[in-house]
Amino acid sequence: MSRRTRILSHITLILVSVIMLTPIYWVVKTSISGENLFTYPPSIVPHDPNLFYYVQAWYTVDFVRLFTNSLAIAVLVVVVNLVLNAMAGYALTKHFPGKGMVLGFLLASMMIPFHATIIPAYLLTAKLGLLNSKLGIALPFFSHIVCIFLFKSNFEAIPSSLVQAARLDGLSELRILTRIMLPLSRPAVATNIILSFIWSWNDFLWPLIVVRSPDQETMPLGLVSFLASFEDTTGALYAFCVLVVLPSMLVFLLAQKDFIRGLTTGATKG
Repeated sequence: MSRRTRILSHITLILVSVIMLTPIYWVVKTSISGENLFTYPPSIVPHDPNLFYYVQAWYTVDFVRLFTNSLAIAVLVVVVNLVLNAMAGYALTKHFPGKGMVLGFLLASMMIPFHATIIPAYLLTAKLGLLNSKLGIALPFFSHIVCIFLFKSNFEAIPSSLVQAARLDGLSELRILTRIMLPLSRPAVATNIILSFIWSWNDFLWPLIVVRSPDQETMPLGLVSFLASFEDTTGALYAFCVLVVLPSMLVFLLAQKDFIRGLTTGATKG
């Protein structure tokens, strides 16, 4: 790559980054200044920044309860996802009758939006007696087909000689998965954690359907309750939005390198 091409690439990346980060900056700026969004000309630097709106958002609703509920559900989803997706991904690396049919079924299932399955999911959750419970909120997110294929791709990139040597040493398939495959598939594990955490943490529609009492409300539902408490919501609303999004951003930033590797590992195999 020539010097001129590298310079143009860096300039393009900087411009794209600025465009992508501008809305985030604007939300944070509004949350610490409370400025009207329709002020013209718009100010780039916040005037009289303070944390008043964050305090207001914290005490207007039971923020600790909302955060605890969302965190408990997200942790449950992440743990179950990691177990089920890793086991399914490892199974799909094996050769067995009907494997092509199973792969085709999983790929076809990815084309069905969650909204089309809400009614059967609700009926199943009701039959199990899990409505208005954390387990009921987490149930539809216990496995993601995308993460299954990520594990499959990462496992296939691991040399088969390691697996064969482990079998000669007498390890069972479960121990091969936990002691060899998962430790060597850290990017896939990180990707699974990030995606499952973000999907469960930010979901609004499913908790709205199954939650019946304020005690089980999650952060997105708390945001709706917060909106009903104020008429002038500009600063406090954006402060609450920052508090809702912040955990997902922190999880992503802590594992972003492994996340990128997890999406690319095995992509060039063969």
